[in-house]
Amino acid sequence: MPSERWMHGALAAAAFLSATAAVTIFIIMAALGWPILRDGHLLQVLTGPWLPLRHQYGIGAMILGTLWVAGLALGLAVPISLGCAAFIQTTGPRGLGGLLKHLVQLMTGIPTVVYGFVGIFLLVPLVRDVFGRGSGLSILAAGVMLGLLIAPTLILFFVEGLAAVPRAHRLAVSALGGTPVQQLVYVLLPQAWRAILAGLVLGFGRAVGDTMIALMIAGNSVAPPASILDPARTLTAHIALIVAADFDSPEFRTLFVCGLTLYALTSLGVVAMRRLATKHLEAP
Repeated sequence: MPSERWMHGALAAAAFLSATAAVTIFIIMAALGWPILRDGHLLQVLTGPWLPLRHQYGIGAMILGTLWVAGLALGLAVPISLGCAAFIQTTGPRGLGGLLKHLVQLMTGIPTVVYGFVGIFLLVPLVRDVFGRGSGLSILAAGVMLGLLIAPTLILFFVEGLAAVPRAHRLAVSALGGTPVQQLVYVLLPQAWRAILAGLVLGFGRAVGDTMIALMIAGNSVAPPASILDPARTLTAHIALIVAADFDSPEFRTLFVCGLTLYALTSLGVVAMRRLATKHLEAP
């Protein structure tokens, strides 16, 4: 039918434009960062320290800071999100679960800067008082607040994944006398693993790519972090903080290496999740 062909063409065009935009941005960053890649300084930039007064423009500490903050945020957000999704969809009362879902939907619209201010005035002093170390601006504070930021999106992803499981399967468990927890463990989670993996990919990308929370409460230290109580600077915060007047300077060129590194981290996360999905399908 003409309407179906039109819709198919529109969706194909949207997919093509999205892929073209992503590839174009990658090419632009690679072109602007090419002098560093061409001169063989890539390894030094990726692993070295950030000491511009000594003409050392390494981003190794920023890569570590990004992995620490994003990993902690994802590690905190995933179990909380799965628990909330299970409560909304299966284990909780229908009315209370629906109310919680509406609250989560509202939370997705809260600006990131609001989370940042809450972190500065509530979480950072709490971390400082509890651990008695430093200013409280740390990986721990940034990771916890970033976990709260990405949790609503993960919850909605997981809820939709659990809801997509055929109702007949859930009724069969209930008919056999299964509890809601058994229904969740033995039926819903095994069949909703694709949605869970998609949520993990989205959550990792959101955690790696966030700027405001890391900029406001992670501490922005260019020293390599040794624990979650240390301050750190992420790649996105580094890009936001560094302003170079000379567009041909190594300091300016390293910003595009930061962007390429973010692309690489996100791509590795997607590849890792796809490998997990492939192994799950191949398992007997």
